[in-house]
Formats: sequence, C-alpha cells, structure tokens
Amino acid sequence: MAPVVPYKGQKYEDLRKQHGPDNLFEDPEFPANDKSLFYKRASPGNIEWKRPGELCESPKFTVGGTDSGDVHQGSLGNCWFVAATANLAQESELWEKVVPNASDQDWDDDNKDNYAGIFHFRFWRWGQWQDVVVDDRLPTHNNKLIYVHSKENNEFWSALLEKAFAKFNGTYENLDGGNTADALVDFTGGVAQSIELQQEKYFEDEEKKKELHQELKKCADRHFLISASIKVTSAEEMEAKTETGLIKGHAYGVTAVKTVKLGASGLSGLFNKEKVYLVRLRNPWGAKEWNGPWSDDSEEWKKISDDQKKKIGVVKEDDGEFWMPFDSFVTLFTSLIICRMPNKSYLSISRTWNENLYKSAWKYDAEPKKNRAGGCVNFKDTYLQNPQFLLDVTGDEDDVMIALTQPDTRADQNQSNKTIGFHIMKAEANRKYRVSTPLPKLVDSQYINSRSVFVKRTFTKGKYVIVPTIFEQKAESELMIRIFTDGGSPTMEMMKDQPSQGCMSGIRGYPRAVTKIQVLSATGLKKQDISGGADPYVYIKCEGKTARSPVKDNTLNPEWDFQAIFYRKKPQNPIIVEIWNSNTIKDQFMGQATLMGQVDPQPKHHVLPLHGRGRDSEETMPGNVSLVITSSEDLTAF
Repeated sequence: MAPVVPYKGQKYEDLRKQHGPDNLFEDPEFPANDKSLFYKRASPGNIEWKRPGELCESPKFTVGGTDSGDVHQGSLGNCWFVAATANLAQESELWEKVVPNASDQDWDDDNKDNYAGIFHFRFWRWGQWQDVVVDDRLPTHNNKLIYVHSKENNEFWSALLEKAFAKFNGTYENLDGGNTADALVDFTGGVAQSIELQQEKYFEDEEKKKELHQELKKCADRHFLISASIKVTSAEEMEAKTETGLIKGHAYGVTAVKTVKLGASGLSGLFNKEKVYLVRLRNPWGAKEWNGPWSDDSEEWKKISDDQKKKIGVVKEDDGEFWMPFDSFVTLFTSLIICRMPNKSYLSISRTWNENLYKSAWKYDAEPKKNRAGGCVNFKDTYLQNPQFLLDVTGDEDDVMIALTQPDTRADQNQSNKTIGFHIMKAEANRKYRVSTPLPKLVDSQYINSRSVFVKRTFTKGKYVIVPTIFEQKAESELMIRIFTDGGSPTMEMMKDQPSQGCMSGIRGYPRAVTKIQVLSATGLKKQDISGGADPYVYIKCEGKTARSPVKDNTLNPEWDFQAIFYRKKPQNPIIVEIWNSNTIKDQFMGQATLMGQVDPQPKHHVLPLHGRGRDSEETMPGNVSLVITSSEDLTAF
C-alpha cells in the first residue's frame, strides 16, 4: 500500500497514546460546535454533541460485521455519500482500507482503559491516501443521532465515518448535495465512469442494453462499486416519490447484477431456455422500495426455483433493497456510475492495469509558447496551448482508461468546480514534441463541471495526444490525469515544443526545418504472395531517422493515411519512401519513391512512380505512391 499521509498533520497513534478514559480526545481541528456543522445555515440551537457511551449502554464500532443496512441516511441531504458508504460496507477488503484496524478501534469491555475517544479513517484524494482523525462526539437531537446511523442503535462505525468525511470536506453542511462518483473514488482510489442512460438512449437499443448488462455484471462480479440515480429538473422534484416507488434525485447503490434462468429446478428446468435480466439496488434510506415487476412481493418470483432465489440472495424485507428488471432499470434511471478499481489484490485473477499519474496545471501566460490555459477546442487559436500528454500504443491495440481530475473544492466556499474535459488526437507515428496545429480528432470526452471526467476506449497501434482543457480560456487550476493501460503502453507529458539546442549543436548541427509526410495510399503494386496479393507497409527514411506504418493485409492498393514528422539539419537532402511486403520469414522490397523536401509551408500532393533501390536507380517497379509533404523553417509549425 502507498504511504498514508496524516490529514492536518494529526497522527492517530501518537494522539491515542496521549489520551485515555480519563482524558478523552477532543479534536481541535474539528470541534464539537456549529462551525463543524454549518457554514451558511443558522444553527437550530437544539443540537447536542454526545459520545456513543452517552447514547447507549454498550457501544460498538461494528455489530455482526458490516453490510448496507449499517448505513441509514439522516437529516442531511447526502444520499450520494450514503449510497457510496452502503456500497463500501458490502466489500470487506475495500472497507478495511478505509477503516484500518477496525477491531483495534472497537470498544473493549474487558479493557476499558484502551478507550480514548479517538478514531481514524482513510480517504484517497489527489493521488494520495490520507488518514483522518476524529473524536467520537457526534451531533444528536433528543438523544438520537441526527445524521447517518445504523439499524443497530449501538453500532457507530458509519456515523464516525461520516464525521471523518465531513471533516475531510470542511463541514457537515458541505456534504449536503454531491456526486456519488466523488465519494466512491475517495473510498477506493479508483476511477469513476458516468453513463447517461437516458441521454444515450439505452432503453431503445437492445444491443447497447445487452452489452451494458454484461459489462455491469462483470463489474459487479469484480466487486466494483456502482451507483444509479434519477435526475430532477426542479427543486420540487427533489426526493419526490414516483408511482413505482423510486425516489428522484436520489443515489441508489447497485448491489448485484444477474442473469436468472426461469423455471423450476431439476430436469424439467433444463429444457427452459428463457432468462430474465435483473439488477438489485439499495435505497440509502433503508426503506421505500420499487413496487413494479420483480419487487419483493411480486408474482414474478414464482417463475424461478427456490434454489435460484437462494443462489442470488432474494430477501423479502422492507429494508430498502430490491430487485427490478434491467429493462425497467435503464428506462427509469437516468444516470449510472461505475467506480473501477484497477489492480486491487483480489482482482489479480483478472487483468492488471498499468497506471501512470501526472500532476500538471492550467496556468495562463500572455506569451503563447508559455501559456497553458488555452480553453477548449472551440478556441481554435489557443486550445493547443494547454498541457499535452502522449500515449504510445506499441501493440496491435490496447484498452485504455483516462481520468482527468481537478482539485476538490467542496471544503473551500470561495471555489467551485470548473467545466473540464479533454480532446484526443491521432498523432504522427514518431511524434515527440508538443502539437502546434490540430491533428485528426479521435474522441472528445464530455465537458462537465465535475471533479473528474473519464473515458474508456480501445486504441489501435499508434501515438495519441491527449489535451486536457478547461472550457474557458485563461482559467487556471491544477490538474491530475491518470492513464491506465492494459498492455503497458508508454505515456508521458510533453513539455518541449521542439528539439533542445545544446552545447554540441554548433558541431553536430541543429535542425533547420521540420517536415511532415503523410503517405496516403499506393496503387498497382506487384503481386507477391501465393495466397493473395501482398501485405504492404511503408518505411520512410529521412537523415538517418525512420518511421514505419502498420501493415495492410492482402491488398495491392493499400490505403494507409500514415503520418511522420522529421526535424532536418539538411533540408536539401532527399527523403526516401519505401514499400515492403510483410512476410513471416523475410520481408520483400516492393519499390521506393524519392522526393526532395524543399522548405515549403504549403502542403504539396505528389503521386510518384516506384523505382528500384537507390536514389538514382533507373529500374522501374509496378505501382505508384500518393503522399503529401509539408515543410517549414519554424520548428514549432506542426
């Protein structure tokens, strides 16, 4: 586990040694007064801070283990946090990371001298796990907890966790309204993916619906944390109950995703191929459930065997947890959040992701080459002045997850989230330096004023430039970008606009021009393979530097659209474009074209005949190659 930093410099072990039953810890960083509760609201004046021992006879940190029933929402509008906490309670390994040494923190009736009134919890933020210390004085009214509480009146881990999270975010009031994705990431160090179910019309696309159910089932089986909600369009709709029993503006935890076979158990059931796709959710209130098909008392449960019910964990109680058909789920819920947790130890039987984390900043400067706050792609003259990151997919393809994050502003009442997103371009095969002119766009993330933005995508072989931006020009902020690759593709932040000029440049020479070559296609190549035409690729040579394109299978008229960029000390020297046929044993030469790369900032399209090896070869070879060449004396032109 990565090193854990004590929040506000408070070290739990040191503080615990300093306190005992006669000298209980009182947290000076989060005092038991209104300043820890509110920053805008006026105090109702009837809140008392009490320790668990003043609320019941035998307080316990946990009672009978942990589950989602341990977390019930109080009078604070923090269902986003409660839903995430209920998810957390069901995953013991994740819970133990957030709640370290839980048994050591529990009340010990046999060793009461160990009680010091101090607890600690761990949250992940900005690339770092932080240990947050709290005392156990909790806000109450009429001798009852007013915020998060357990169904067991002597169980306090969830209330204490909420207090630590409130401290971590400034006040309890700062937890009123929020994004479940943020809490899930803070609990896991994972990355959160948001899916807009209505906006992306999953309810009317059977193929998308099926793929989503499979993906969610896979995520649930891997113990990823999942949450769903129904958006509201007005304040009046907030927490309004629908006819089907669902609550609007409310974050539900997704606790299971199953494909269930209909029919009785035994031999008779073997011939029934009909299946139903179900999802199980939990209301953080601990009550008010879905009342449609496959709800607790619906007739649909008669369609499956008792063995199946037991296998998927069907419990008919008014506990806020319920099953519903996946069709209804994607129709009625509007937003879905999946918190993916790469590289957790119990996921090692699955894939292992390679993580690269970078911290940078959007910082404005009037000098364009120094400016790093260029705004979004709408600002065509400046958006490439933002920070840039290079992804180099060296294999045939690679699954990649990208999460862009800005600093959390919840604890700072003078700050708010900026609208952020990122733009991904397909770069030249040998790109090393920052991009100055737009390259072909591959994908844009959504732009949203949330703490993080996420994209998951499969990239084919090649180089890609990721440009994170704030929507507005000149807006400043720190940023963190995490790039997870399945195949270990290298990544880097691109800091330089052009090659460095060192002390040896006067002897070895320094580039006088930059040339971009775009090989579009070839036609009429000679058939080389017995089983087909050929498997051609392009090989570009320029002043000792080379670049090679992907192979195009079984064609004599390949289309590559392959780009490379060269920094040239001798622009008068020729550039060689060779075409080769890829073979298992030995590749075959198919011809080359020679062109002079005179400095000309205007793109020049050439269709050149192929000839034999050597610049001056007079041997003609079948076929032509089509390409575009552009050169400039400005090394930052591209």
